[in-house]
Amino acid sequence: MSRVGRKPIVVPAGVTLTLNGTELTVKGPKGQLVRSFHEDIKINIAENEVIVERPSDNKLHRSLHGTTRALVSNMVTGVSEGFTRTLELVGVGYRAAKSGNGVTLSLGFSHPVEVTPEEGIEIDVPNQTTLVVKGINKERVGQIAAEIRSLRKPEPYKGKGIKYSNEVVRRKEGKKGK
Repeated sequence: MSRVGRKPIVVPAGVTLTLNGTELTVKGPKGQLVRSFHEDIKINIAENEVIVERPSDNKLHRSLHGTTRALVSNMVTGVSEGFTRTLELVGVGYRAAKSGNGVTLSLGFSHPVEVTPEEGIEIDVPNQTTLVVKGINKERVGQIAAEIRSLRKPEPYKGKGIKYSNEVVRRKEGKKGK
């Protein structure tokens, strides 16, 4: 049995789950998420917990078991608490400014870079060198944060670029003088 798949998912108060065939709908105080799952994996909804079960021990069912449980857990966490990813801008002249519902980034290019989030994703700018990506869908929050980071990845010599707040950039020494 999958160790992840065996764990029951505790459903907090205010979150409702509805299973319609293979489509699971999770509603909570922050919003609603809908996702379709593989028809072989059984999702049992009790009063305040969800249990994911698999029909057999073949390789496909084993791989889907833990994955399905993790996805359902992320949906429940997303609609109740939400997810955030914090990015830091490191470098002289690198700054961010809120513009409308998007963000304008100055990253050392000849032009400012505009980033407009999709619906359901919010980008906050607490200060000029920090971005906070928020949303209820963990995958989308991570993807938007990764796309922003890819605009100017941190480089190993001076550490300039956009990095996650918990990311450690390995530094290189650079050229040696004679």
